Amino acid sequence: MDRIPMTPEGYEKLKSELDRLIKIERPAIIKAISEARAHGDLSENAEYHAAREKQSFIEGRIQELQAKLSRAYVIEPSKINQNKVAFGAKVKVVDLDTDEEKEFHLVGPDEADVKNGKISITSPVGKALIGKEVGDQVTIKAPARTINYEIISISFE
Repeated sequence: MDRIPMTPEGYEKLKSELDRLIKIERPAIIKAISEARAHGDLSENAEYHAAREKQSFIEGRIQELQAKLSRAYVIEPSKINQNKVAFGAKVKVVDLDTDEEKEFHLVGPDEADVKNGKISITSPVGKALIGKEVGDQVTIKAPARTINYEIISISFE
């Protein structure tokens, strides 16, 4: 059973989603099923079938979150050697071909959100940046083109 690296924020986000599903969503769907069942013939009761389908989804998500949280390995970025890129780092890079600056926040696979600059440490970019220092250059072979970045800053906020 592999451990899943996670930031404290990512862990809390999953935990709060699990709490909401167990304390709010699950009781609400149980009530909806009960009400739909009271309407009579279940074979033609669309409300009942929709509620059962939603219940199935909620129960599946609860199990998924419980599994992720049980395997979570919460890493506090402030306790990591801050001279090199590591899990939890915010890394500013400049594309050497276009002079475009980007910032990446290296997180666990379950926290990745590319639109918000959060990339997984298991992604090609994440793997290329891990262990590098300010001034180092990295090359990432992407499907469209080969990208050359230079690291201009590393922070662990």
